[in-house]
Amino acid sequence: MVEAYCVKCKAKRQMSDAKEVTMKNGRKAMKGKCPKCGTGMYRIMGK
Repeated sequence: MVEAYCVKCKAKRQMSDAKEVTMKNGRKAMKGKCPKCGTGMYRIMGK
């Protein structure tokens, strides 16, 4: 599981339904949802 910051809850949480995506500039990121409130979460990963 990937940990990311939820802006609605204002806390770091484990992402649910996390999927790896590639941004336009070629870098990797993880996209998922907050398990508590359901808000979309996004975390930019290293190269």
